Order: sequence, then C-alpha cells, then structure tokens
Amino acid sequence: MEKLSTSTFEDREKQHNSIDIPSTQDHSAHSDTARGLVDGSAPPDPALTRRAWMKLDLWLLPVVTMFYFLSFLDRTNLGNARVAGLQKDLKLTNHQYSIALTVTYIPYILAELPSNLLLRVVGPNLLLPTLLTLWGVVTTLQGLVTSYKGLLAARFFLGLFEGGVFPGLVLYLSFFYPRHMLQWRISIFFSAASLSAAFSGLLAFGLIKLHGLGGRPGWAWIFLLEGLFTVLFGLASFALLPRSPAHARFLSAGEKACVHEALRRDGAVAGAEEEGFRWREVREAFRSVHVWILGVVFFLDGTVLYGLAYFAPSIVQGLGYTASKAQLMTVPPFAAAFVVALLGAYVSDRYRCRGPVAIFACLLCTIGFSMFLVSERHTIQYASLFFSIPGTYLSAPTLSTWCANNTAPLTRRATAIAISFVLTNSGGILATWLLGSLSAAPRYEGATKVMLGMAVGMAVLCGGNWGWLWRENGRKARVRRDLGSRGREEEERGLGDRKWES
Repeated sequence: MEKLSTSTFEDREKQHNSIDIPSTQDHSAHSDTARGLVDGSAPPDPALTRRAWMKLDLWLLPVVTMFYFLSFLDRTNLGNARVAGLQKDLKLTNHQYSIALTVTYIPYILAELPSNLLLRVVGPNLLLPTLLTLWGVVTTLQGLVTSYKGLLAARFFLGLFEGGVFPGLVLYLSFFYPRHMLQWRISIFFSAASLSAAFSGLLAFGLIKLHGLGGRPGWAWIFLLEGLFTVLFGLASFALLPRSPAHARFLSAGEKACVHEALRRDGAVAGAEEEGFRWREVREAFRSVHVWILGVVFFLDGTVLYGLAYFAPSIVQGLGYTASKAQLMTVPPFAAAFVVALLGAYVSDRYRCRGPVAIFACLLCTIGFSMFLVSERHTIQYASLFFSIPGTYLSAPTLSTWCANNTAPLTRRATAIAISFVLTNSGGILATWLLGSLSAAPRYEGATKVMLGMAVGMAVLCGGNWGWLWRENGRKARVRRDLGSRGREEEERGLGDRKWES
C-alpha cells in the first residue's frame, strides 16, 4: 500500500500480473532487452534506468512546461489587459467583462472529455501541438478586437482550443512516468501557471509602454506579441513531442526497455502502449467514488484558482497601487507559489502522501483568505496573497496527480482526468462572476468569505478521500493475503483500479 493511502492500487509491485497488458505494436519495445525485463530474466540496470529518466526529463518537461505556460498566459492575460485599459477602451461594464470570461469556459469545458478520449486516437504528438498553434492564432487576433462582440468571439475560440491542454498533458505524462514519479513532473509543468502569472505582470508592465505603436493601445500589444510567440512555438512543437516512450527517438532500445519495465511494474503500461477504447471504462470512471469526491474538490479549487489568476492584478490595484505598479506587485506572490509547488511535489512524491500535502495546501488558502478578510491594512492584505496563491498553486497539481494515480486503465483514467477538469473549469465560471460583478472591489468581501469557506471544504473533502482510499487499500490487502497467488491468477481481467473491491 502506498504510504498514507495515496492510491487505491495496493502495492502495484505485487499485483502487476493482474493488470491488462496489451502487446505493444512498436517493435523497438520488443528488443531482447525488453523481453528479458518483461520475462523477469534480467534485472534493470540502475545506471541505464537513471539515464532514461534523465533523458525523458530533459526532453519532455521543458516542452510540456512551455505548453502550459503559454496556455495559462494566453488565458489569463485578459486580467492584465483589463488593468491596462481594455475594459475602458471597449466600454465594457463589469457585467460584460464577467460574460467575456464566462464565454471562455463554456467551450473549454465541452472540449475536455472529447479531447482526452481523442488523444490516443489522433496521437498527443499531433493533437497537442495543433491545439497550441490554433489558440496562439486566436490570442493574436484578440489584440485586434475593437468591440465587445469581437472580444466574445475571440474568448469562445480560445476556450475551444485550450480546453484539452491541461487534462491532455496530465494524461500524456502518465504514459511516461510511474505513479511515484508523477507529481514532481506534473508540478514542474503546472508551476508554469504561477510563473506565467508572475511573468505576465512583468511582460504587461513592459508591453503597455508600446501604447500608440501602430495605432494600437498598450493592452493590444499584450495579446499580439504573446500570441505570436505561441504560434511559433506551436509549429516547432510538432517535432518535439514523441507519441509514447516506444516512439522516443532520443531513447536507446535499452532505455525504452527500462521505461517499459517501470511502467509495467507500476501497472501503468497500458498508458504507454496501445489500449483499445471501451465505453465501459468511460462508465466506470463515472461510477468511481474517489473521482467524485475529488471532483467536488476540483470545482472548489477551480473557483479559487481562477479567481486569483484573473483578479490578482485588480486586487493589488485596489490596495492603492497604480496600474503599472500593480502589474509588478503581482509577481512576488506567484514566484513564491512556484517554490512552494515544487517543494510540495518533492515531499508528495518522496513520501507518497498526496492527501496530507493537499490538506496542507488548503490550510494555506484558509490562512490567506482569513487574513484578507479580517484586516483592513493594505500591507496585511497584500501579505495574505503569499498564503492563498501558493496554497492554490500547490493544491492543483497534487489533486491532479492523486486522481491520475488512482484510476486505471487508460480510458478510465482519461475520463476521470477530464471529469476533474470539467469541474475545475466550472469553478472558473463561478469565479468570473464571484469577483467580477457579484462582489464589490476593492475589498471583495463576499467573494473572500465564499472562497474561505471553499478552502475549508476542500480540506475536509481531501481528508475524506484520504480516509476512503486508506480503507480500500486495507481491504484489498486483506483479500490478497487470504486468497494468495491462486486468487490472483483467477482475478477477473479489466477491473483496473477496482481490483478486489467488493
């Protein structure tokens, strides 16, 4: 059992023979080395294994990190553009601004599940770069809008093309890394969200100085230049992403075999190899208790996450800073979030304790919102952001890993991840109204009370999920101990994460 009940798969090392393992269609994975590892005739070479993970980290992580960096930057830079004058120039009311944000999330939510299910059919190496390039085009065009209707159209297509990115990246990394190595990698690319929020303030501070160049306002240049870079990187990424470990040309045959063996022992080899699509697995994901417990947490976390992402510049401006200074003052809390997310990921992976780390993240949010609510001093309110923002950006990758780790096989995992992010972005819709027009600036008192309650609710639900998984792991361990190897041989194939669950 993973320490502190981080998984419903008790000890994958002992149960991997009961996992569905389809035969690979990539001949490089059937080298003599690979066959020897799978048959158990040769132990993995530690030096070769370390080299394989190092190569994957050096090749994959910078690419997926840039994907999410650009995704979050292009989606949330509307908040920077608002402070820089977009709302005034387009003559938007607070109500219309909230609608523009909401329009982003409707196609975003609708695209997540189909996109994740298509990821294996189309291939992540083709689907993800295509989405990146298309939303870069839309971001660029957003800098040319001159009316409210034009902004709505741009936000709709931005959401449509970005919808499959985060769940797709989580699923994609699960093709390459076993469970105990996953959160650190997810946190690396998710930390790009906090970096993009910090970088967005710096970039906006510089780009608004281009006001008047080419007859465009300063806020328009935020979209034009950031969107153009996204398009260029999207085109380059077609050559950078491998479809699976077996297709990674930067790995030798022996290194591919080591990765294959690590995934096989972890019961995740179906994520790295070809698995047929089955509607049954989609239904099973919707029946999973832990998926729905975490789903509610994802909704609450999405409200808090996107509320802070979109409105941090406005919150800081409400503390008395000028528009340009407010852009800069958003940088330190998000930089702190980057450090906290990586430290939390290290602890979570090292000790396999997703639940406690998630609860700790919720407590940080609780402290931050409490400080902002009870104090009227601007220094205290600004300091509160150093708790609420890092807490939020630690919780999201922890929850994402927790969900991915506890769901198998591939189609069920893809569906569960998509469900999680549908609910996350549903929370984003609530956030656009909660801070956009339903709670008055600069105190945002009503919104702060709601988000404080959400942070407490997240901690309680994470504790409940932790207890549920601990109980299920204990029951599965007892059943295996009682039935022994005979029971394992007779175990029904295809149960995935429900094995031995009554």
